Amino acid sequence: MAVEHETELYAPIKAFFEERGYIIRSEVRHCDLVGIRSGSDEPLIVEMKKTFNIALLLQGLERQKLSGEVYLAVEKNRTKKGAHNQRWNEIAVLCRRLGLGLITVTRFKTKSPFVEILCSPGDKVYMPTARVIKTRAERLTREFNERSGDYNVGGSHGAKLMTAYREKALRVALALQEEAEMAPKDVRDRSGVGSAAAILQRNYYGWFCRVARGRYALTPEGVSSLKEYAYVVEGWRRIAATVSEDSVKAEPAAPTSSPQAKTRKKKK
Repeated sequence: MAVEHETELYAPIKAFFEERGYIIRSEVRHCDLVGIRSGSDEPLIVEMKKTFNIALLLQGLERQKLSGEVYLAVEKNRTKKGAHNQRWNEIAVLCRRLGLGLITVTRFKTKSPFVEILCSPGDKVYMPTARVIKTRAERLTREFNERSGDYNVGGSHGAKLMTAYREKALRVALALQEEAEMAPKDVRDRSGVGSAAAILQRNYYGWFCRVARGRYALTPEGVSSLKEYAYVVEGWRRIAATVSEDSVKAEPAAPTSSPQAKTRKKKK
């Protein structure tokens, strides 16, 4: 049951902390909720919003100038869609890094709201292990290095991306285009793609078909893909031409006999 106004979060959060011995007051010096517990000089501060956003985060950082016990409170609604509404673990990690607490309130039609503390101010931040980070970094670097150029537009959503795997599949399709049908070994040799056999067998994009045992050919989709990505193939050719020119320029000139050397030979 979604809340319509953030004020609907106040009552359950107030009751939650009152059960834990706090005296609660609302809207104290622009703070949504302030609580004081007997024996503690540091006030509890809670800032509330219907959903987690940057404004709430900045508000919480500002309240840290008043107290070390600052919580951010938002509604937790399983039916609500959005980029961050279901990523509570990641949001909690972010709050921990900033020294903020995080509270969620789940409202129901037939029972009392459920208040849950996902993290508290001062909680230890548990970082992923170095091995996990290293593995992901290696995948990122490998993907970068296996791409021949920059064929995508940053920030694209829902668009076909030119990945390293798609480039390999294109090279396999280009090799098959030259023959009616080929064996995986021949495709590998002609395309230069070591995993050509696996790409043909997996047929992820539907570009290939098995016409006989150990023989593959292009499907109509495969032919269309070569037209669709002709700009990528042209990019490969430009790169190959540039490398060829550089190789020619780098070749050392054939040694020639100097006039002095010829003179010495005559004297001998």
